[in-house]
Amino acid sequence: MVLRDLDILTQLASDNLIGVNISVTSLSEETRRILEPRTTTIKKRLETIRILSENNIPVNAMLAPIIPGINSHEILNLAQAVSDNGALSFGFTVVRLNGAIGQIFEDWIKKTLPDRANKVLQQIADCLGGTLNDSRFGIRNRGEGKIAQQIKDLAHLARQKYFKDKTFPKLNTELYESYKGGQLKLF
Repeated sequence: MVLRDLDILTQLASDNLIGVNISVTSLSEETRRILEPRTTTIKKRLETIRILSENNIPVNAMLAPIIPGINSHEILNLAQAVSDNGALSFGFTVVRLNGAIGQIFEDWIKKTLPDRANKVLQQIADCLGGTLNDSRFGIRNRGEGKIAQQIKDLAHLARQKYFKDKTFPKLNTELYESYKGGQLKLF
């Protein structure tokens, strides 16, 4: 749907006012259908990154969520694919299952991937202090421990390998500065 506004995005990008973030969870359509059944295909997401990039609209790919035992092995390939299609940077988050989401995810994975469910749940817990949710700032989206460190190391390697000469531009905030008191006065 973001391409629907390509003309507006192109104009905004010409003044360095915007960047677009696009999530890419897996390169496997089977995995995408399991994790995100009502979302657009991987092919379409990569095509969207390419089209935006060809129109000089900066793109950051969000490799998220990274779920140990499901898509964590894809980090290098994901990074290469989004880079090859023009993304200037990428970010990642380790899955975090807040509140009731943890119970829903646990039920879902036991039904959807019964052969891997216990391993995946244990690896998530290993990243999040022994639970499926860790709310500590700085830990909740990155995790800690050996598995989380492996994910961070793969992301670091991917940046060195596929994004070495790429930089997401600093966005122009001058217009914001001149209107700083405007819209915010509404609150």
